[in-house]
Amino acid sequence: MHPYPHHYRTHAVGGPEQPITVSGEGLPDLETGPPPAFDGPPGYWSPESMLSAAVANCFILTFRALSRHAGLAWSALSVDVDGTLEKTADGLRFTRFDIRATLTAAGADAATAAELMQKAEKHCLISRSLNAQVHLEAAVVA
Repeated sequence: MHPYPHHYRTHAVGGPEQPITVSGEGLPDLETGPPPAFDGPPGYWSPESMLSAAVANCFILTFRALSRHAGLAWSALSVDVDGTLEKTADGLRFTRFDIRATLTAAGADAATAAELMQKAEKHCLISRSLNAQVHLEAAVVA
């Protein structure tokens, strides 16, 4: 691992119409736009959908690291995230992220697996960096 602080530099360019191209060093370009809820066209990643996806992705990566350290064998982790955007007294903001995680881990101790999923929710650096409630609903299947 590289020493801290880490920096994640990105670039976006767009005009008065769609799409906006987001790029990062060594990464493929991604065309984005406003979500349909803000009258954007369907079929584009939006900042809102990318944020929810970042929470899901970070949960899996955090669980992966924790389970590797704990020696827990598993085969799949499916994560759905529902990010709630609301109008608050301070303006629009995400107020909650509901994470539904289903772990497939044949032969693994279900209690240990569930504990590691709770730890992944607690230690995910993306959701910890957000000013919103995070709720985890975790299940372990054999």
